[in-house]
Amino acid sequence: MNSAWRSRYEAAVTAAQQAGQLALRYFDSTLTVEWKQDQSPVTIADREAESLLHATLLGAFPEDGFLGEEHGEKLGTSGYRWIIDPIDGTRNFVRGIPLWATLVGLEYQGEQIGGVADVPVLRQTYRALRGDGAYRGERRIRVSDVAQLDEAIVFYSSLSWFVKAGCRDLFLELSLRTQRQRGFGDFYGFVLVAQGSGELMVEHGVHIWDVAALKPIIEEAGGRFSDWDGKPDVYRPDVLVSNGRLHDEVLGILQGRK
Repeated sequence: MNSAWRSRYEAAVTAAQQAGQLALRYFDSTLTVEWKQDQSPVTIADREAESLLHATLLGAFPEDGFLGEEHGEKLGTSGYRWIIDPIDGTRNFVRGIPLWATLVGLEYQGEQIGGVADVPVLRQTYRALRGDGAYRGERRIRVSDVAQLDEAIVFYSSLSWFVKAGCRDLFLELSLRTQRQRGFGDFYGFVLVAQGSGELMVEHGVHIWDVAALKPIIEEAGGRFSDWDGKPDVYRPDVLVSNGRLHDEVLGILQGRK
């Protein structure tokens, strides 16, 4: 295993857990919520957690790049870039819903090679490094073997995102063909697919910091990550994650071909 990858991966796990614990101190308390230009919420917990990650990761690897949802981008020279969402699920966070996570993604020369999703309230840390497998804590995780769409569980964040994107009918068609549909949005639907608790996560309206940490976890668990055109693009707002067996069939539905 590449020692530079490994050292950064281990640092990512520790930093994500520390930032998650910092944010946890603010959870389920009275917070001032500000609204950004894109109408997404932000709190002091988001900003302090990202500042901790920025100081910790760049303190250890000062030549790396850094892209955070709250503080923007700092260019690096090493070929590595950290991609951060200090609280993925801020809407849940501010409403007292415990499904939120600190996401730390590691990119090398434009490829996502590592990711950590720390879930402080549940005391769970999902993590993966390319070639090393995907884990929840010390337990290795794997996608399911379900190969029939009518036996699949599909996760999603909100129907409103599909309505805004003009994709409501496509999403409803997919829902009708699956066994169950659950609105476990943000990071949580992704890690549920990775651990075999469902087969599909369908999203529209995400940013790179929402998915950069999750892509390696999905892939190392044996799953597949793509946009709705089937390309492994973390910059697109449309995302499909699956156990791999159902991916092409679902792409056909989302593209209106099936």
